[in-house]
Amino acid sequence: MKVVHTIEELRDQLRGQLRASFVPTMGNLHEGHLSLMRLARQHGDPVVASIFVNPLQFGPNEDFDKYPRTLEADIAKLEERRDVYVLFAPSVKEMYPEPQSYRVQTPSDLGNVLEGEFRPGFFEGVTTVVLKLFSCVQPMTAVFGKKDYQQLMIVRNMCRQFQLPVTIYAHETVREPSGLALSSRNRYLSDAERAEAPVLYATLNQVKDKLLAGETEPAALDEFARSTLAKRGWEVDYVSVRKQLDLHVPTAQEIANKTPLVVLAAAKLGATRLIDNLEIEL
Repeated sequence: MKVVHTIEELRDQLRGQLRASFVPTMGNLHEGHLSLMRLARQHGDPVVASIFVNPLQFGPNEDFDKYPRTLEADIAKLEERRDVYVLFAPSVKEMYPEPQSYRVQTPSDLGNVLEGEFRPGFFEGVTTVVLKLFSCVQPMTAVFGKKDYQQLMIVRNMCRQFQLPVTIYAHETVREPSGLALSSRNRYLSDAERAEAPVLYATLNQVKDKLLAGETEPAALDEFARSTLAKRGWEVDYVSVRKQLDLHVPTAQEIANKTPLVVLAAAKLGATRLIDNLEIEL
Protein backbone atom coordinates (compact mmCIF):
# COMPACT_ATOMS: atom_id res chain seq x y z
CA MET A 1 0.00 0.00 0.00
CA LYS A 2 1.24 3.45 -0.90
CA VAL A 3 0.84 6.17 1.73
CA VAL A 4 0.86 9.72 0.38
CA HIS A 5 0.37 13.04 2.11
CA THR A 6 0.12 15.56 -0.72
CA ILE A 7 -2.29 16.01 -3.61
CA GLU A 8 0.62 15.98 -6.05
CA GLU A 9 1.81 12.59 -4.76
CA LEU A 10 -1.74 11.25 -4.91
CA ARG A 11 -2.20 12.31 -8.52
CA ASP A 12 1.18 10.82 -9.44
CA GLN A 13 0.06 7.47 -8.04
CA LEU A 14 -3.31 7.58 -9.82
CA ARG A 15 -2.22 8.98 -13.18
CA GLY A 16 -3.94 6.98 -15.92
CA GLN A 17 -6.23 5.15 -13.47
CA LEU A 18 -9.81 5.54 -14.64
CA ARG A 19 -11.66 3.03 -12.47
CA ALA A 20 -10.61 3.99 -8.95
CA SER A 21 -12.98 3.29 -6.06
CA PHE A 22 -12.76 5.68 -3.12
CA VAL A 23 -13.50 5.44 0.61
CA PRO A 24 -13.17 8.75 2.51
CA THR A 25 -12.74 8.42 6.29
CA MET A 26 -11.63 10.43 9.31
CA GLY A 27 -9.46 7.55 10.52
CA ASN A 28 -9.49 5.68 13.84
CA LEU A 29 -10.47 2.76 11.65
CA HIS A 30 -12.71 -0.06 12.87
CA GLU A 31 -14.41 -3.00 11.20
CA GLY A 32 -17.11 -0.74 9.79
CA HIS A 33 -14.52 1.25 7.82
CA LEU A 34 -12.72 -1.89 6.69
CA SER A 35 -15.98 -3.35 5.37
CA LEU A 36 -16.43 -0.22 3.22
CA MET A 37 -13.05 -0.91 1.65
CA ARG A 38 -13.93 -4.52 0.92
CA LEU A 39 -17.07 -3.32 -0.86
CA ALA A 40 -15.01 -0.74 -2.76
CA ARG A 41 -12.86 -3.55 -4.19
CA GLN A 42 -15.98 -5.01 -5.81
CA HIS A 43 -16.72 -1.78 -7.66
CA GLY A 44 -13.38 -0.43 -8.84
CA ASP A 45 -9.64 -0.82 -9.07
CA PRO A 46 -7.50 0.54 -7.51
CA VAL A 47 -9.06 1.25 -4.13
CA VAL A 48 -8.12 4.61 -2.64
CA ALA A 49 -8.82 5.50 0.98
CA SER A 50 -8.36 8.82 2.71
CA ILE A 51 -7.85 9.70 6.36
CA PHE A 52 -8.55 13.34 7.09
CA VAL A 53 -10.16 14.90 10.15
CA ASN A 54 -12.00 17.73 8.44
CA PRO A 55 -12.18 20.93 10.52
CA LEU A 56 -14.95 22.42 8.36
CA GLN A 57 -17.53 19.97 9.70
CA PHE A 58 -16.85 20.58 13.39
CA GLY A 59 -18.68 23.30 15.28
CA PRO A 60 -16.94 25.61 17.79
CA ASN A 61 -17.96 23.47 20.78
CA GLU A 62 -17.40 20.07 19.17
CA ASP A 63 -14.54 17.61 19.54
CA PHE A 64 -12.21 18.44 16.63
CA ASP A 65 -9.11 18.70 18.84
CA LYS A 66 -10.02 15.55 20.79
CA TYR A 67 -11.10 13.46 17.80
CA PRO A 68 -8.95 10.29 17.87
CA ARG A 69 -6.04 10.36 15.44
CA THR A 70 -4.43 6.94 15.11
CA LEU A 71 -2.68 7.06 11.74
CA GLU A 72 0.05 4.48 12.45
CA ALA A 73 -2.47 1.93 13.77
CA ASP A 74 -4.78 2.67 10.84
CA ILE A 75 -1.98 2.07 8.33
CA ALA A 76 -1.19 -1.26 10.02
CA LYS A 77 -4.83 -2.37 9.74
CA LEU A 78 -4.99 -1.44 6.06
CA GLU A 79 -1.70 -3.15 5.24
CA GLU A 80 -2.90 -6.31 6.98
CA ARG A 81 -6.15 -6.39 4.96
CA ARG A 82 -4.55 -5.46 1.62
CA ASP A 83 -7.73 -3.96 0.16
CA VAL A 84 -6.31 -0.46 -0.36
CA TYR A 85 -3.76 0.53 -3.01
CA VAL A 86 -3.27 4.17 -2.00
CA LEU A 87 -3.93 5.84 1.34
CA PHE A 88 -4.20 9.63 1.15
CA ALA A 89 -3.50 11.21 4.55
CA PRO A 90 -3.17 14.97 4.02
CA SER A 91 -2.61 17.67 6.59
CA VAL A 92 -5.15 20.45 7.16
CA LYS A 93 -2.71 22.82 5.44
CA GLU A 94 -2.57 20.54 2.38
CA MET A 95 -6.36 20.44 2.03
CA TYR A 96 -6.91 24.08 2.97
CA PRO A 97 -3.81 26.07 1.98
CA GLU A 98 -5.97 29.20 2.18
CA PRO A 99 -9.30 29.92 3.88
CA GLN A 100 -12.01 27.87 2.17
CA SER A 101 -14.27 30.71 1.01
CA TYR A 102 -15.94 28.60 -1.71
CA ARG A 103 -18.26 26.08 -0.08
CA VAL A 104 -21.06 23.71 -1.10
CA GLN A 105 -24.50 24.76 0.16
CA THR A 106 -27.00 21.98 0.82
CA PRO A 107 -30.74 22.54 0.24
CA SER A 108 -32.41 23.64 3.47
CA ASP A 109 -35.07 20.91 3.45
CA LEU A 110 -32.33 18.27 3.52
CA GLY A 111 -29.27 19.96 5.02
CA ASN A 112 -30.89 21.99 7.82
CA VAL A 113 -32.98 19.23 9.41
CA LEU A 114 -32.05 16.42 11.81
CA GLU A 115 -28.23 16.52 12.03
CA GLY A 116 -28.20 19.86 10.22
CA GLU A 117 -30.49 21.42 12.81
CA PHE A 118 -28.35 20.35 15.75
CA ARG A 119 -24.98 20.82 14.02
CA PRO A 120 -25.25 24.03 11.96
CA GLY A 121 -22.75 24.11 9.12
CA PHE A 122 -21.99 20.38 9.43
CA PHE A 123 -23.21 19.34 6.00
CA GLU A 124 -21.67 22.37 4.35
CA GLY A 125 -18.35 21.17 5.75
CA VAL A 126 -18.97 17.56 4.72
CA THR A 127 -20.02 18.30 1.14
CA THR A 128 -17.21 20.80 0.63
CA VAL A 129 -14.51 18.34 1.69
CA VAL A 130 -16.09 15.44 -0.22
CA LEU A 131 -16.23 17.52 -3.39
CA LYS A 132 -12.61 18.52 -2.85
CA LEU A 133 -11.53 14.92 -2.23
CA PHE A 134 -13.41 13.77 -5.34
CA SER A 135 -11.50 16.40 -7.30
CA CYS A 136 -8.21 15.06 -5.94
CA VAL A 137 -8.93 11.34 -6.44
CA GLN A 138 -11.28 11.51 -9.46
CA PRO A 139 -12.84 8.13 -8.62
CA MET A 140 -15.35 6.20 -10.69
CA THR A 141 -17.12 4.96 -7.55
CA ALA A 142 -17.17 5.84 -3.85
CA VAL A 143 -18.47 3.97 -0.82
CA PHE A 144 -20.22 5.46 2.23
CA GLY A 145 -21.82 3.78 5.23
CA LYS A 146 -25.53 3.88 5.98
CA LYS A 147 -24.89 4.78 9.62
CA ASP A 148 -24.53 8.37 8.42
CA TYR A 149 -27.81 8.09 6.53
CA GLN A 150 -28.48 11.77 5.96
CA GLN A 151 -24.89 12.35 4.87
CA LEU A 152 -25.16 9.51 2.35
CA MET A 153 -28.30 11.03 0.86
CA ILE A 154 -26.76 14.51 0.67
CA VAL A 155 -23.60 13.24 -1.05
CA ARG A 156 -25.68 11.31 -3.58
CA ASN A 157 -27.79 14.38 -4.32
CA MET A 158 -24.67 16.55 -4.64
CA CYS A 159 -23.18 14.15 -7.20
CA ARG A 160 -26.41 14.16 -9.18
CA GLN A 161 -26.86 17.93 -9.20
CA PHE A 162 -23.23 18.68 -10.06
CA GLN A 163 -23.18 15.90 -12.68
CA LEU A 164 -20.17 14.31 -10.96
CA PRO A 165 -19.12 11.07 -12.70
CA VAL A 166 -19.03 9.18 -9.40
CA THR A 167 -21.39 6.33 -8.52
CA ILE A 168 -22.11 6.19 -4.77
CA TYR A 169 -22.48 2.78 -3.14
CA ALA A 170 -23.89 2.33 0.36
CA HIS A 171 -22.79 -0.24 2.91
CA GLU A 172 -25.11 -1.46 5.66
CA THR A 173 -24.32 -0.31 9.19
CA VAL A 174 -21.89 -2.67 10.90
CA ARG A 175 -22.92 -3.51 14.46
CA GLU A 176 -21.63 -5.23 17.54
CA PRO A 177 -23.56 -8.37 18.60
CA SER A 178 -25.45 -6.13 21.04
CA GLY A 179 -26.77 -4.03 18.15
CA LEU A 180 -24.58 -1.00 18.88
CA ALA A 181 -23.43 0.60 15.64
CA LEU A 182 -19.64 0.69 15.30
CA SER A 183 -18.32 4.23 15.67
CA SER A 184 -15.02 5.89 16.48
CA ARG A 185 -16.83 7.80 19.23
CA ASN A 186 -17.76 4.57 21.05
CA ARG A 187 -14.32 4.68 22.64
CA TYR A 188 -15.49 7.64 24.73
CA LEU A 189 -18.13 5.50 26.49
CA SER A 190 -17.56 4.28 30.03
CA ASP A 191 -18.24 0.61 30.80
CA ALA A 192 -21.68 1.46 32.17
CA GLU A 193 -22.49 3.66 29.18
CA ARG A 194 -21.35 0.97 26.76
CA ALA A 195 -23.75 -1.46 28.40
CA GLU A 196 -26.57 1.08 27.96
CA ALA A 197 -25.67 2.19 24.42
CA PRO A 198 -27.44 -0.69 22.56
CA VAL A 199 -30.75 0.67 23.90
CA LEU A 200 -30.66 3.29 21.13
CA TYR A 201 -30.91 0.67 18.38
CA ALA A 202 -33.40 -1.35 20.44
CA THR A 203 -35.64 1.71 20.67
CA LEU A 204 -35.54 2.18 16.89
CA ASN A 205 -36.67 -1.43 16.56
CA GLN A 206 -39.54 -0.73 18.94
CA VAL A 207 -40.61 2.10 16.62
CA LYS A 208 -40.44 -0.33 13.71
CA ASP A 209 -42.60 -2.83 15.62
CA LYS A 210 -45.23 -0.16 16.27
CA LEU A 211 -45.30 0.77 12.58
CA LEU A 212 -45.67 -2.86 11.56
CA ALA A 213 -48.49 -3.17 14.10
CA GLY A 214 -50.40 -0.37 12.37
CA GLU A 215 -49.35 2.90 14.03
CA THR A 216 -49.59 5.72 11.45
CA GLU A 217 -48.90 8.90 13.43
CA PRO A 218 -45.22 9.87 13.11
CA ALA A 219 -45.41 12.44 15.93
CA ALA A 220 -46.65 9.79 18.35
CA LEU A 221 -43.87 7.43 17.33
CA ASP A 222 -41.24 10.13 17.73
CA GLU A 223 -42.52 11.05 21.19
CA PHE A 224 -42.60 7.40 22.28
CA ALA A 225 -38.96 6.93 21.30
CA ARG A 226 -37.76 10.21 22.82
CA SER A 227 -39.52 9.56 26.13
CA THR A 228 -38.24 5.96 26.24
CA LEU A 229 -34.65 7.17 25.95
CA ALA A 230 -35.09 10.21 28.22
CA LYS A 231 -36.43 8.03 31.04
CA ARG A 232 -33.20 6.04 30.88
CA GLY A 233 -31.04 9.14 31.18
CA TRP A 234 -30.31 9.87 27.52
CA GLU A 235 -30.17 13.48 26.33
CA VAL A 236 -32.10 13.24 23.07
CA ASP A 237 -31.50 15.58 20.15
CA TYR A 238 -34.00 13.85 17.88
CA VAL A 239 -35.73 10.62 17.03
CA SER A 240 -37.74 11.03 13.88
CA VAL A 241 -39.62 8.85 11.40
CA ARG A 242 -38.94 10.08 7.87
CA LYS A 243 -39.46 9.01 4.28
CA GLN A 244 -36.47 7.25 2.72
CA LEU A 245 -37.00 9.17 -0.51
CA ASP A 246 -36.33 12.69 0.77
CA LEU A 247 -36.21 12.59 4.60
CA HIS A 248 -39.46 14.56 4.80
CA VAL A 249 -41.92 13.72 7.56
CA PRO A 250 -44.50 11.27 6.20
CA THR A 251 -48.21 11.83 6.50
CA ALA A 252 -50.38 9.23 8.19
CA GLN A 253 -51.78 8.36 4.76
CA GLU A 254 -48.29 7.82 3.33
CA ILE A 255 -47.51 5.46 6.20
CA ALA A 256 -50.79 3.63 5.61
CA ASN A 257 -49.84 3.35 1.92
CA LYS A 258 -46.59 1.60 2.95
CA THR A 259 -44.17 4.33 1.92
CA PRO A 260 -40.58 3.19 2.65
CA LEU A 261 -39.49 4.82 5.90
CA VAL A 262 -36.40 5.35 8.01
CA VAL A 263 -36.24 6.29 11.67
CA LEU A 264 -33.19 8.37 12.58
CA ALA A 265 -31.85 9.23 16.01
CA ALA A 266 -29.14 11.23 17.74
CA ALA A 267 -28.75 11.28 21.51
CA LYS A 268 -26.08 11.80 24.13
CA LEU A 269 -25.13 9.17 26.65
CA GLY A 270 -23.04 11.01 29.17
CA ALA A 271 -20.71 13.18 27.09
CA THR A 272 -20.84 10.93 24.02
CA ARG A 273 -23.21 11.69 21.17
CA LEU A 274 -24.38 8.63 19.25
CA ILE A 275 -26.34 8.48 16.01
CA ASP A 276 -28.18 5.57 14.42
CA ASN A 277 -30.99 4.78 12.03
CA LEU A 278 -33.17 1.92 10.85
CA GLU A 279 -34.80 1.53 7.45
CA ILE A 280 -38.36 0.25 7.61
CA GLU A 281 -40.22 -1.46 4.76
CA LEU A 282 -43.91 -1.80 5.50
